Amino acid sequence: MKNVMFALWRSFSRRKPIEKNQSTRLKKCLGTTELTALGIGSTLGIGIYVIIGTVAYKQAGPSVVLSFIIAAISSIFAGLCYAEFGALVPKAGSAYVYSYICVGELMAFIIGWNLILEYIIGAASVARGYSNYLDGIFDNKIQNFFKKTLHLELPHTKWFSDYPDLFAFSLTMILSVVLSFGVKESTQFNLIFTAINFFVVFYCVIVGSFKINFHNWNISKDEIPADVDGGKGGFFPFGIKGMISGAATCFYSFVGFDAIATTGEEVLDPQRSLPISIILSLTAVTIAYCAVSSVQTLMWPYWDQNHGAPLPYVFEQLSPLGALAGLSTSLIGAMFPMPRIIYAMADDRLLFRFLSRINQRFKTPVVATIISGFLAALMATFFNIDELAEMMSIGTLLAYTLVAISVLILRYQRQSPSDFDNQLTSMITSDEHIYQGSLLKRIVNWKNSDQPDEFSSNMSMILIAISFVLVFVCNFMFIIFEDDIWSLTLPIYGIVLLIGIFIIFILSVICLARQPRTMVETSFQVPYVPYIPFFSVFANTYLMVHLNQMTWYRFIGWMFLGFIIYFSYGLVKSVGYLTQVEKNRLSLDSDDDQHEPIDDVEENTIAVN
Repeated sequence: MKNVMFALWRSFSRRKPIEKNQSTRLKKCLGTTELTALGIGSTLGIGIYVIIGTVAYKQAGPSVVLSFIIAAISSIFAGLCYAEFGALVPKAGSAYVYSYICVGELMAFIIGWNLILEYIIGAASVARGYSNYLDGIFDNKIQNFFKKTLHLELPHTKWFSDYPDLFAFSLTMILSVVLSFGVKESTQFNLIFTAINFFVVFYCVIVGSFKINFHNWNISKDEIPADVDGGKGGFFPFGIKGMISGAATCFYSFVGFDAIATTGEEVLDPQRSLPISIILSLTAVTIAYCAVSSVQTLMWPYWDQNHGAPLPYVFEQLSPLGALAGLSTSLIGAMFPMPRIIYAMADDRLLFRFLSRINQRFKTPVVATIISGFLAALMATFFNIDELAEMMSIGTLLAYTLVAISVLILRYQRQSPSDFDNQLTSMITSDEHIYQGSLLKRIVNWKNSDQPDEFSSNMSMILIAISFVLVFVCNFMFIIFEDDIWSLTLPIYGIVLLIGIFIIFILSVICLARQPRTMVETSFQVPYVPYIPFFSVFANTYLMVHLNQMTWYRFIGWMFLGFIIYFSYGLVKSVGYLTQVEKNRLSLDSDDDQHEPIDDVEENTIAVN
């Protein structure tokens, strides 16, 4: 039993190497401009026309501007972590590949599997929204026709639509075919619609600036109608708590920039273009959100922005054009990275191998593109996407968290992972642990050593684990005592517990910051490590623990299906397992040089024991 557990642990923790000479079967054709447009288009979608008014009305009031700034800072910190890995490992797969390199195979599978669901639901949601928006322009004629001719009476009607949306199905499948024909063409299409969307936003801000009234940022409580829950008025009508709550909602408006990272193998100069495009797209989107939220809340009272179109007349006239352009770029942004995650996992044999097939003419993962597009089209056709959309939050937040942790692991481990065979190490078994001085001095790096050794590497991993657990516990306590914390009525035992956790966390981070770091050769590195990655971890786990129970139940169900695939196929078919089997056979047969080819090993996989 002990041997079985040890073998499983080695399988779960085996890691990919960082390849010096990156090779790819995909077509390299993307530059910084296309990548930046992809990031902006994936992020600056229809939300700019709806979310600002909703957050201002329900949560933050005029301080929605600060909510977007806080959310932008959190997103930019996550983006910096992606940028470092994008420059270091320009491979398709994004967070899946990064976690495979630093954390291990099992966690990489969990991240990749959830990212697939995230993009499928995202694409289905946007396709359904596109259909509904066009339908609204034509007085719901499409919806009325399908309800009359193809009305569905399915169980659990809260989950399922009452009619099949064939327009959304057709739109998704057409775009899947377009994406299969070439990366360059689809990104140029995205570039055009991104430019249109940005022009509409810019025009609205310029025109709206002539109609601003600064009194709308300082409305008194007496001016708010009695039948409206408008808080206390002023710039913070719902208090600091409302602004922070609004920031949590606004954070999801920045989700999508990670689509850039999935294109690593198709970029002409990934070491330069990936970091620049991630930072540029997040900066541009931040400016757009802050500008629109400022103008919108200055033009119109926050308490009267609960309408479907909360902006004044000029915004209403321009919103159809901008909304359709935003929906187009959002749909491309959701569908573009989806097959590349599947391709990367299938190329590592964690998913079925045929999903990694590449079209020789167009150099695109055509099988993964068509199949993932078909799944998104089916979901858009039959499901009520609103009931499933929140589930995509888990995949995104998990990915952001793991990428931030991976940056820490990459910086503080003794050396970059150089082999799939990730050996277990112990801080006690090496002569390197003999140190002239106390353990405490070694933990705080009293001699200012700048060369990581086995002790510092293992100590760093322990400190990272402790800090992460403390962040999670702290955020979990925020759920339990949230109202008491904001109202300053927290019980004395809660105050002592929070202060204790905070002090231990600060000491752990300081000790980690004192540890020597590995010099990683890359064109971009996250500044202020470990502080920025831990801030990103804190923000992401804060949002994760606030997800509702049904979201976690759906996550467990999706992971149950994924583990069936992993334990029945991926565990013994993965390239990591095959590499180790081949190495073992090579070592056994080294005397007579009779080596079994890797293809034969792959077809005759041996079970882990």
